[in-house]
Amino acid sequence: MSLPGLHERLLSWLALCGLVLQLSACAVQQPDAGPTEHHRLAVERLRATYDAVLPEFSIGKRRHYAQRLYRVTGEERYLPANREYMTHLAGRLEAEIAELGVPGQVERLGREGVEGYPRRTEKQRARAKMFTRWGEIAYAKGLLFRLVQAHYHDMLDEIPGHERALDYLGDPPWAAFLTDPEVLGVYAAQVANQVHFLHQLGVMDLRREVEAAFRRRYPPDTLATLSTEEYRNWLYGLTHFVIAASHYYQQKVDADAYAWVLDSLEAQSERIMRDATEDIQAEVALGFLLTGQAGHPLVRRVRDALTAAVDPAVGMIPSPGASTDLERGEHRNVLAIMVLGWQGRLYTGPAWPAL
Repeated sequence: MSLPGLHERLLSWLALCGLVLQLSACAVQQPDAGPTEHHRLAVERLRATYDAVLPEFSIGKRRHYAQRLYRVTGEERYLPANREYMTHLAGRLEAEIAELGVPGQVERLGREGVEGYPRRTEKQRARAKMFTRWGEIAYAKGLLFRLVQAHYHDMLDEIPGHERALDYLGDPPWAAFLTDPEVLGVYAAQVANQVHFLHQLGVMDLRREVEAAFRRRYPPDTLATLSTEEYRNWLYGLTHFVIAASHYYQQKVDADAYAWVLDSLEAQSERIMRDATEDIQAEVALGFLLTGQAGHPLVRRVRDALTAAVDPAVGMIPSPGASTDLERGEHRNVLAIMVLGWQGRLYTGPAWPAL
């Protein structure tokens, strides 16, 4: 072979090598966004376990599980539990709203909310103590939740007197409560929920003020000094700014609007994988999935961790304390199912008329 011919073949070979290396680099930089077969097997095991025992759960747990799985799968098997919950919700709200005008009723319900708040764990005791400062907020938060559930299921207009309930929700001192450092220190996820619920119902828009208060309460340079419990409160709250903005898995969320959340999660990747519970790790992954970031490496790491945590003998992810109580572990496991089985499409409602 002549020297010029050898030179041309050498150049072609080098070009081909360069292309292969470039494609390899792209493959590393853009990981597969979907679950692997290993993840799919894990989610099938979890769903088989929980679908089988769902009828035995309390109505609240059935609602929690069936509502979420309907919204990420659209499968009709989850409609009966949703229908049951909505029938229950309609009756409760109708009776509750009829009593709002009774003198002293709201104050009494607020006291009962504080007195009846669970105190089994240190976190619950701290929250119960916090609520003693806020009077009827202990009641109003529950009414807010029930009204937003009616709104999500497109049944709010069917509730007699719902306007009276919405008017009442404009009275409690939400701005002071939701921006209070003590409240944020023990109740961050619920704060993120409630500020979005108030906005979604058209009661008031405190989103900017609450986000600013949350970021003041937890500046980045202090995160390393937080105890594990404090860190989890911060992290849980952070994820719920995105989850609540999605109307709880009914619509995608603008990544740019919540870049401050996603950047914080990415910066904390190592500690998240070390110190967060499986519940919170799953919600971290959901934050990326809801904002269209399915290919983020942290999503894959969480999926791998959740898959590894499944106990094959019982078909669930046990608690950090190794409990395999299926009903108590529903929250942790339904979130794992959502992350591991994510299909990229969300379903609204289900709406009351459609049932």
